[in-house]
Amino acid sequence: MIKLISRSFCLILLALATPAVQAAPHIYLLDPAQSKVGFSYEFSGAPKKGQMPVKSSDMRLDLRNISASQVSVTLSAHDAKAGFIFATEAMKGPQVLHTQEFPEITFTSTKITGSLSKAKISGKLTIRGVTRDVTLDAGLFRQSGTDAQNRNNLVVHLTGTINRHDFGASGFPSYVGDLITLNIQAQIDKEG
Repeated sequence: MIKLISRSFCLILLALATPAVQAAPHIYLLDPAQSKVGFSYEFSGAPKKGQMPVKSSDMRLDLRNISASQVSVTLSAHDAKAGFIFATEAMKGPQVLHTQEFPEITFTSTKITGSLSKAKISGKLTIRGVTRDVTLDAGLFRQSGTDAQNRNNLVVHLTGTINRHDFGASGFPSYVGDLITLNIQAQIDKEG
C-alpha cells in the first residue's frame, strides 16, 4: 500500500512538473496576394517607396511562447520595384543590389523576444551575398473581420531600418540616401 501511494505521488509530481499540453510551433503560410513587402528611401532628398515580392517563407509560430518561433523569408530582389523605372533599374544594377548575380534577399530569425503585439525579431539578413545581424520590430494581430479568439488567420507587421552601405549596396550616393526603411505587412494563415 505504501509503495502504491509512493508511486502515485511520484506520478502526480511528474504530471505537475510537465505541462499538460506541450505547445509546439505551428506552420503558418503566407498569402502573397494579401501581403506587401514595402521599403522607403530618399532620392534627391525626396521620400520614395518601393516593393519587393516574397519568393518563399517558412514561419513556425508558437503563440504561447513567442521565443520558440522561427521565421525564414526569401525575397525576389530581381522583381523589386523602386517607385519609378530609373530608380528600379539603378537599384537592380551592379552598383546597388546586383540582382543578376544576387537575385534573392534572405532573412532568417535567430531570436524572438517580447509579446505577440510588440516583439523584436533578431536575425541574419543577406543582401548581395553579405550577411549582417538586424533586429526588426514586429506585431501579430488578428485579420480584420475574424473572431476575437481566432489565431488561425493573422497579420504580421514588421518595421525596421537598415543602412544599405553595410551590405555593399552603395551606388549612387549623391542621389540615394543611406537608410532603407522596411515596412512589411503580411497576411498569414495557419496550415491545416
